Amino acid sequence: MNNHSKAWDHAGGKLAELGAAALTEAELLAILVAPGTPGNSAEKIAENILEKFGSLEGLGGQPLERLYDIKGMGDTKIIRLAAALEIARRVALAANAEKETATQN
Repeated sequence: MNNHSKAWDHAGGKLAELGAAALTEAELLAILVAPGTPGNSAEKIAENILEKFGSLEGLGGQPLERLYDIKGMGDTKIIRLAAALEIARRVALAANAEKETATQN
């Protein structure tokens, strides 16, 4: 991976070049909900998700059925997104438990 700046065709290229921390919430979501649908890019689907739920935190814990209201979201994309959110939840729980253990010692 090189560090020169360029325009990317998709968020995955930006992530590969600059790292995940360089991406916006919409760009991270676009990677998970790709590919888009005719007339509705993955980036647009991601923006619609954030508009509906306000943020990634707002999306967490929502019933999966609410994602069907977003054009371009189907079973596969919803399951992929739910898995990513669950991974994030588990990592956060483990990090919090580790912090609590460290402060008790």
